This record gives sequence, structure tokens and C-alpha cells, in this order.
Amino acid sequence: MTNSIEFKLFAPYNQSATLMGTFSDWEEIPMIKGKDGYFRSSVALEDGSYQYKFRIQSRSWFFESDQWVDLIDPYATDIDNSSQNAVILIKDGDRIVDEYVWLHDEQNLPSDCELIIYELHVGDFSGGEKDNKTRGKYTDIIEKLDYLCELGINAIELMPVNEYPGDHSWGYNPRHFFACESSYGSTSDLKKLIDSCHEKGIRVILDAIYNHSESEAPLTKIDYDYWYHHSPRDPDNNWGPEFNYDLYDETLQIYPAWKFMGDNLTFWVKEYHIDGIRFDAARQIANHDFMHWIVKEGKKTAGIKPFFTIAEYIPETTTITNAEGPMDSCWHDSFYHTIIAHICGDTFDLDNLKDVIDCKRQGFMGASNVVNYLTNHDHNHSMAELGDRKIFGEEAFKRLELGVAILMTSVGVPLIWMGEEFAEYKDKTLESSKIDWQLLDNDLNKNLLAYYKGLIFLRRSNRALWTENIDFFHENSDDKILAYTRWNEEGSRIVIIANFSDTFRAGYQISNFPANGKWHEWTGNYEIESGDNNLTIDLGTYEAKVLVWK
Repeated sequence: MTNSIEFKLFAPYNQSATLMGTFSDWEEIPMIKGKDGYFRSSVALEDGSYQYKFRIQSRSWFFESDQWVDLIDPYATDIDNSSQNAVILIKDGDRIVDEYVWLHDEQNLPSDCELIIYELHVGDFSGGEKDNKTRGKYTDIIEKLDYLCELGINAIELMPVNEYPGDHSWGYNPRHFFACESSYGSTSDLKKLIDSCHEKGIRVILDAIYNHSESEAPLTKIDYDYWYHHSPRDPDNNWGPEFNYDLYDETLQIYPAWKFMGDNLTFWVKEYHIDGIRFDAARQIANHDFMHWIVKEGKKTAGIKPFFTIAEYIPETTTITNAEGPMDSCWHDSFYHTIIAHICGDTFDLDNLKDVIDCKRQGFMGASNVVNYLTNHDHNHSMAELGDRKIFGEEAFKRLELGVAILMTSVGVPLIWMGEEFAEYKDKTLESSKIDWQLLDNDLNKNLLAYYKGLIFLRRSNRALWTENIDFFHENSDDKILAYTRWNEEGSRIVIIANFSDTFRAGYQISNFPANGKWHEWTGNYEIESGDNNLTIDLGTYEAKVLVWK
């Protein structure tokens, strides 16, 4: 079947542009510019796959005036890895991304307050476990989904998968915003991963970059100052050309950067069926009007499906996520800094602890307004932090368990960085650093994984932990002990008693206990009873007891 296929390029103030591709033996085809700012050209194409690119007279300040430059379609949905040309696929006379057929769109997915997120890097999570040089693929993650289901998480957050230069990166240097990273596999492979997650009731949140692009991204070559700020606004926190969301085109009556990124987000929701976005470097975006608008676009496109928006806004602020804020949630970096300092024994500050365990004390609204973590890709693994302080072996694992108990019982959505659940120990690095699955051959690592599984199950099954209800009913600064309770209106109740000291407390007495009767100590699997609003319990060093009301 042959049909006329239109190619278009938005470049409203450029003089001339041409199209070339395998369909023209790379000979240039003239393009005509319309009043809407688009250059267009139509080509009669049979069904099949073709490579193409544009040539344009650039308006970017680092080229000669009106210099002709080659560039890839900023809206290209696939990139050929060897040639770095855009790829267009024609089927039944229309352009398509691929031929993937979705199978599990009707599957029920967890609500935002139920989420337990697992952050992973596609290249380093799995694949070639015994060969550290083997790059992970989308299909390798599918093979690990049973593991993630057994762990109990119900959302994965993929570090950026937009096409970037080369075959290894964290992904925060996106060159092609509509194409997925080809070194991880095909567009169909990524869709199969997301579909397979949905089959198992796992939501997929995409880490996306809306602050900046890689320096050779196509828009930089068209008209740099039309899309980007001319120079970095904060040179100490600059990762590439920064999109200018303040620039308004009076002639066309559009914010060009808004339109491009709005098109991008709706594309990923429609084409890849994603369930949420983590906005990288939201503080640097520095335009709440744009963020309100793009979040609204994402949710509108998702329709009745849950769609969770998270801002990386460091240090965090309530203005990004509360009633007037654009986002559902934000990364709770103060939680990380506080809990790591306390399980490492660097400090003990009751008010600081309470502030991060109950984010409402910091002004946040509640259950899903913050994402808590013991670490993430930007920080070292918790085991590495302990090792830096010469805390090793059983003592280190005991402190990791204390951290997990706090993470899973605090107000907010918990997030686990890949490998943390079995004590991956490597420091953060931008180089390829695959997690070491062979650690699970060791008893201490296996036991930590089991501890994670137990507390994740509690988090998912006990609705007291889905609320913002919390009361700190026992505080002992001298002994470094803090106790709090979580509950819901249907009668579920949990008590957490945490000892942040290296002193064993035998027969520790707690008065003003929230309820009398039988409790189940979750982590040790035994029964204990309270009476006369008192409880007597043994507290190990750096240990948390998690009591579930029976």
C-alpha cells in the first residue's frame, strides 16, 4: 500500500528547510513553510521502515548566520542506533511507532496512597548477572518481575529512558525526547515491560527531564534562543541547555517550550501507557504556571487511570505539592538525611525525627504528598554510608532493619532504590554499576530481604499506614527512644517503638500506651499484651518493634 505521508518541522523564524531520507536516496526535498510556523513536505511511501532527517538554515547563535545544518526530527519516535537517523514506520498507509498490541489495560492498579515504589536503572538492574559488562535490557526487567512481586512493591520508577548519546548514561542527558533509549531494546520491548507490569498490578512511573536537554538535541540547532535560556541561570546547577518556559511567541500566541513538552508528556501517556511522572530538577524549571499546566495535561490524557506526579525539588517545599501546588508529591530529601544520620549514630534529635516521620509537621498535607527513601540514585547505598563509619556485619544489617521499619511506617509514600532491599553496598557512580545479585547467596542479605518483604506486606495490607494519622505518644531523649502510633477510622492500629541507641533496654516501660489488649509484634512474630495503658518490652540496640493491634 502506498500513501502520501506528511513530514513537518516547527521552525517559525527560520528561512528554509529540506527533507531527506532513504526514500529519496538522501537527496534533498524542498519543504514549504505555512503561517503556523511549520515546514511541510509530503512523500508517497509504501508500508515499511525508512530513515530520514532534516536540513535547515539555523538561527542558533553558535552557527554562522543562516548556516545550513542537519538535524533529527525533534518529534522522532525512534532512532537508528548506528546511523543516529530518525526512523519512520509506515503500516497500512499510516505512520506508527510499532505494532505492539496492549493486553492488560483493564487491570486494576493501586491508588497513590497505596504505592510502594521501586526505583531502578534499566542498564544496571539486571541482565548478564555474571558479566558486569552486559547491559541490561527492558526484557531483563520482565524476567525479574516475579522477584519484584515477591518483594511486594506495586510501582516501579524507571530512571530516564529517553534516547541519549552513547550506550551508557543515567539518562539525564536526553537528546531525543520522543524516542526510547535504543541500547535497552526496542519501543515494543518497553511497551511489553509496561504491559507486563500492569498485568501484575504494578504501576510504571517514568523519570522525565523537563528542565534541560543534552547539548546537541535537535531544538538547539534550529533556533536556540527560541527554546532555551541563552545562558545558565544557575551555573552551579546546570546540566545542559535549559528550556525557557517564560518565552511567549506573540505572533503565534504560544509558549513554544510549553507546547513541545506538553506534546511530549501526552505522547508518553498515550503511546506507552505510563502511570506517572517524576519531574527531574523541578526547582530549576522555576515556572509553577507551566508545571500546573503540564500536570493537568498528563492527568487529562490519562483519563480515569491513576496518574501520580512527583517533583524532585531539593530542598523540598510544601509549595510544590500542597493544595495550591502543581504536583501530587515531592521527593522528601530531609527524610533521607535525617534517618541515615540517626541509624548511623551521627546524631539524635527528636524534633528532627518527628518532622520527617510526620511530614505534616513540615507543612505537607499528608499521605501521598511526600516520597520517602533511605537512599536513591543520587546518594550512596545505606550500607555504604554505614561502612564509611566502620559499621559492618550484623551490626550494619540491624541498623538497616531499623531504617526500613521507619521508612515503611512513616507518613508518605515509600521508595526503595534498587538493591537496597538486600544491602547492595556500592557508592554512587555515573559509570556502569550493576547491582550484585550474588549477595543473595549470603544469609545476612537474604534475611534483610525477608525483613523488607514482611514490612512491605504490612504496609500494603494495613490501611492504618495509608493515612496521615500519627501520634508520637512516647519520647525519651536520654535513652534515644521514640514511639508513635498509626491508625485509621475502621479500627486498624499500629505502634512503632524505635531505639536509636547502642544500649539494650530490658523490660522497658512505656506509659500512656494507645490501647490495651493483645498486640502482634510483626518483625519477631510473637504476641505481647498491654494493660492499664502500659507496655513492658525488651528493646534491642538500634531496633524497632512494630506492634499490630489484634
